[in-house]
Formats: sequence, C-alpha cells, structure tokens
Amino acid sequence: MCDTVVAVGKATKDGSVILGKNSNRLPNEAHNIEYIKGKKHKANSKVDCTYISVPQVEQTFDVLLLKPFWMFGCEMGANEHGVTIGNEAVYSKEPIRDTGLLGMDLMRLALERESTAKKALETITTLLEKYGQGGPCSYNMTKRNYHNSFIIADKEEAWVLETADKYWIAEKVKDIRSISNTLTIEKEYDFIHPDLIKHAVEKGYSKSTKEFSFARDFIPKFRVYHALSENSPRSHKFTKGSKRLECTTKLMLSKKGKITPKDVMDVLRNHNITAEEEKKWSSSRAKAKSPCHHATNIALPDQTAGSSVSHIMKDMQVHWVTGSSIPCISTYKPIYLPKPGLQTKLKPSDGTYNSEGFWWINEKFQRLVNLDYRNRMSSFKEERDALEEEFLKKTEEIIKTANKRITEETIEKMAQISNEAFDQSIKKVSEWIKKIEKMPVKVKTGLIYRNYWNKQNRKAKLDV
Repeated sequence: MCDTVVAVGKATKDGSVILGKNSNRLPNEAHNIEYIKGKKHKANSKVDCTYISVPQVEQTFDVLLLKPFWMFGCEMGANEHGVTIGNEAVYSKEPIRDTGLLGMDLMRLALERESTAKKALETITTLLEKYGQGGPCSYNMTKRNYHNSFIIADKEEAWVLETADKYWIAEKVKDIRSISNTLTIEKEYDFIHPDLIKHAVEKGYSKSTKEFSFARDFIPKFRVYHALSENSPRSHKFTKGSKRLECTTKLMLSKKGKITPKDVMDVLRNHNITAEEEKKWSSSRAKAKSPCHHATNIALPDQTAGSSVSHIMKDMQVHWVTGSSIPCISTYKPIYLPKPGLQTKLKPSDGTYNSEGFWWINEKFQRLVNLDYRNRMSSFKEERDALEEEFLKKTEEIIKTANKRITEETIEKMAQISNEAFDQSIKKVSEWIKKIEKMPVKVKTGLIYRNYWNKQNRKAKLDV
C-alpha cells in the first residue's frame, strides 16, 4: 500500500516538477538508499533482476535508488538526467504471474537506461510486454504478488502509467495527479497497448469498444488478489487506495499554484483525520486510509518504510529522503543530482536489527515513539522541525546560486549540506532515543497492537 503524488508546471510555486512518494512495506523490510554510478557494459551481457535476467544495455546512467534491501529494483528513484519514478501496487482482472519482472525492477531498468520520462515510459512498456510482471513482491511473503501503476516524471513533464499484466495505458499529467492502490485512468488517455481495448471486449470486461473504460472495466469486482498476510487473502478494498487517493488529491489541490517540496512532505505525513482527531491520535488507532502508514496488526500489517520528495528543476534536482519509516516521525534530508550525488556513506540494513544500519537506527527510534506516540512526539517534534527547516533554507540558497551558475564551489557546498544533514539527523535520533528510553509510557497502546509489534521485534531481534 503506497501513495505517489506529482505537480507540474504552473501547479508548483517555481514552475518545476515535484514528485513525492510513500513506500509502504512490512515491518523489518528495511528500505535502503543506494547511489550507483553508471558504467559501460560488455556486449550481449545480462543483468540479473530480482527473479529473472534480461539483456543489459551498453551504457547505464547514475541512479539514486530507494529500495527494499532484498530486491534488484526500487520503490522510488531518480537518475542523473532528472527522470524520477514512483510506483503503486494495483490489482486487476488479469491473472498474476508466478514470476517475471517486478514493477520495482521495471523502474530501475528504466532509470538506468533513459534520459526522459517519455522514453522511460516506453522502456517500461516494452519490457512489460516482453517479459511480463510477476513474482512475490514482499519480504518473506510468497503470496503477495501484484501488478503496478507508476508516475514517471522529468524536469519537463510527468506521466501516469497503469498496467494489468502485460497490458497498459498512459495519461500525461496536466497539473496535479495522485495514484494509490487502485486503477484510476478511465476513458481519457494518451497512449495505450494496441490490443488492450480488443482484449477487454473479448474477455467481457467491456461491453464494446465504445464503452471501454480502463479502471471501471479492469478493477476486479471482488478484488480478491490482495493478500494482507501469508495465509489470509483479504479483499483489495482493505487497502483503502481510493480513500488515500482522495486525501492526497485534495491536499495537493489546496496548494495548487504554489506547491513546494515542504507542502508535499506535509501531504506524505498526513493521517487523513481532522485536526481535532489528531490531538488524540495514537499509532494503534491508525487506519488504512492514512497516507502516512502505521502498521497495527495482521489486518493492517504495512508501515511506510521510506518516503521521498523529488524537486526536479532545469539544471539540478533535490531529492528529499527520510531513509527511515514513518514520515510523520522522520526527518527529510537532501541529496543533490546530478552532482555531487550521494556522498554520505550509509550503512545498509537488512531484515534483522543492526545497530549500525542507517534504517535500523531510525527504526528503533520510530518504534519507541510509537509506544506512546502523542507524548513522545511532543518531546522532539519542535527540534525535528527546526532541523528540517535549516536543511530547507540552506537548500533554497543553493538553488538560487545554482540558477545563476553551478560551479565546483557550489557542488562542494551541496555535498557539505547533504553530508551534514545526514550526520546531524542521525546524531539527533541517537540523542532522542536516549531521551525517550527514560520517559514513562503515559498512554498505553492497545493489547493487539503491542502483541503485533512485540512479534515483529522478536523477528528482527530488536529490543525496545
């Protein structure tokens, strides 16, 4: 369960393209930040994706990947040319394959190979038609397979691409667009698989070619494909994709014409409740309708494992990343592309607690906060906001300088700001952990919630 939003052109304050995404995954499914330099490859070589291998291209680009630790692909990513992609799990009437390319694999392959959003869209659809999409999509869950939708952006434009097995349909974004865990493109589109409408009629999804509507015709009536746990398939409707889609769209529209990266951060931190409800809200009361996702039990097992906001401008990009779960608790840090790229050396994390792993250091903090969310948030939130505001102000100054001319001095300054942001963030998290560990739990979470998280902590060998 994820959410992706984008604003282009006049919808943003500075006329840039801004894309944001929350990646929702199972607890202990660590989300790493990787920066991979492009390189030349031998002729006729192959690239090993998560489950299958495909032919490699002669030259790949520099890519920034935000990804579950165990797979080849990424949940969100960007390349040196500004192509930036986020994806969503979707379900359709088409069967789900046992193996193939994951939607996340398709994203990485497109980012490594293409210099524009339009070309990236074409690469994804070409690979999709040739190899199909399939295979388990979650860590240690062999039955959680799904199809994918994407928002693909660059410094000029953005596209929504939605799929049903090898079939696909695409729509160019006019100003603001959100996607979630449901199909959204109806009768208006810009590109389409040549056999999609014919296939829909032949299968009885559409009554006729004239009455074709992709989302209406391909969303399964009973939506039985979504498995919320290994042994308990549950209806797709429990993902509440339409509720989160409604929420993120409304929030983005409220800022239309003046959207900034900070506004998109606020969207991704939203719990889809009223201000009055927020005062009494706790993690154990979380619902699937919330863009900022908190796992509560086996019926709502996902949390937002990583979050990013990409500010794509003419001559540079700023990718604001948490590198941690739960954006309402986390701090966004800047990474600048195409130069200097990610300079900070982040210790990777996997499915077991590692006291040096960047994601796990933050994850221990998140879980301590969630034990008494309202009281513990108040102990550090003001300091967190001030720290993030400092990063934003420094980045605004860098953007002003870069708009005039990007010099070696500017690039060095970018690296310095980014490095300091990660260093200061992890230093503060370590301080906040020590502070929170001494705080008593004033408002206990529910028993079901505590049991669920105790089980996850035992699996991860994490003591909180």
